[in-house]
Amino acid sequence: MQLFVNDLTVIDFSYLCPVRGMVGESWIVDVVLDGGLDEQNMVLDFAKVKRSIKQTIDNVCDHRLLVPVANDAVRWLQQGEQVMLDFASAMGPIHLACPEQAFARIETDIIDFESVNRFLIQALQHVLPQNVAHISLILRHQLLEGAYYHYSHGLKKHDGNCQRIAHGHRSPISIFRDGQAEPALEQRWAERWQDIYLGGEEDLASVATLALSPQAQVDDNSHYGFAYTAPQGHFQLAMPKARCELIPHDTTVELLAQFIARELQAEIPESEFRVIAYEGVGKGAIVCEPGNQATAPKA
Repeated sequence: MQLFVNDLTVIDFSYLCPVRGMVGESWIVDVVLDGGLDEQNMVLDFAKVKRSIKQTIDNVCDHRLLVPVANDAVRWLQQGEQVMLDFASAMGPIHLACPEQAFARIETDIIDFESVNRFLIQALQHVLPQNVAHISLILRHQLLEGAYYHYSHGLKKHDGNCQRIAHGHRSPISIFRDGQAEPALEQRWAERWQDIYLGGEEDLASVATLALSPQAQVDDNSHYGFAYTAPQGHFQLAMPKARCELIPHDTTVELLAQFIARELQAEIPESEFRVIAYEGVGKGAIVCEPGNQATAPKA
């Protein structure tokens, strides 16, 4: 007998890709359980599915940087609970020094649905009751018709896992100018923030001051350095400048929506802009920036 739960959870994370560099993602997780009935005549109580299976998936994958440790581009050095990571990509080298819980080590050459599925199934074997003989997962993207971007970031003020310096999201965006949808503007922002790292200016640090691995032969000419201390520990990152955009404040979705709206309003001051920015799947922020009537052309 089979039990299924669609949309069990959404995992928001970033991963390292030899071609694209650091990529923010949001994957929806569906689960199917095969097994006999328990004493309640259930394969597994839905509440337990959500509590044990969802919690395990979130604990090992959500808001982490997924690392393909079987890829030759990866150099991994662990010193206690601190990890120094070097990654060579076509977008430029990426270097991190972070607490261990900031990462998920995936035994694969490349991060994809199949490799992450295997990783999650292995983690779930320890939480399934005896009557469940088999578990399968479906990992999938949200189907989107409009524009979207992949971004990575970290929120040092967050008291949860968002404080990890390299996690991300696959996020749609909607832009309305004077009440009318603007797909061209949406596409422009999707291209601007494709596979981008959004770094807060207050977290900037000279690359020379970062305690990275000896393999990190980069400097302030090629890379931005970011560093901060949060409840989970000290986080450090050196990212190629071409794959970053500096933001003059925190990178919460509320402030990112405001940032986009104000950039648009500064460009076309006579228009009102309404921006709906998502943080992954099904959640986000809405910001309206009114037009400046003083700059509007007179009739």
